[in-house]
Amino acid sequence: MRKIETVHLSKDAFEEFGSYYDFLNPTGHNLGDFYHDHILYPVSGKEPIGFSALLAHRKEEMIVTAAEYHNTTAEILLPMDGDIIVHVAPPSNKPIPEQTRAFLVPKGTLVRLNTGVWHLAPFARGQEVVHVMVALPERIYKNDCVIVDYKEEDYIQIVQ
Repeated sequence: MRKIETVHLSKDAFEEFGSYYDFLNPTGHNLGDFYHDHILYPVSGKEPIGFSALLAHRKEEMIVTAAEYHNTTAEILLPMDGDIIVHVAPPSNKPIPEQTRAFLVPKGTLVRLNTGVWHLAPFARGQEVVHVMVALPERIYKNDCVIVDYKEEDYIQIVQ
């Protein structure tokens, strides 16, 4: 029987086989706490899917002051090391903060937000920071992302 040794993962050692990214210690290009498109996954005949790291922060008061949606794609969220609270409102052609709902998503639970669903970055629950993997088509956050700031009277406080 032939034996092989386990080698530490490194760019040089692994690049002929694929790529990797440390979602628990994100580095590289980013938009604030959103470390976008560090692993790309080509899909047959379509735009590649980008796997991105997002740092969700715990807030003493969880106040929703804005929301976004995508016209052409769903979005995947996977909290990796803690629970998160996601706020969502149904797809519509205008903001509908009055229809916003909040959901507790347990660590390790993958959530798909349907195309057009209003949302924004989740809040960490319990711990200060939760690492969240986000999957979206490459650069969709630049090419198809409608962000709306709510009027102060439309702000929403999430309670547990």
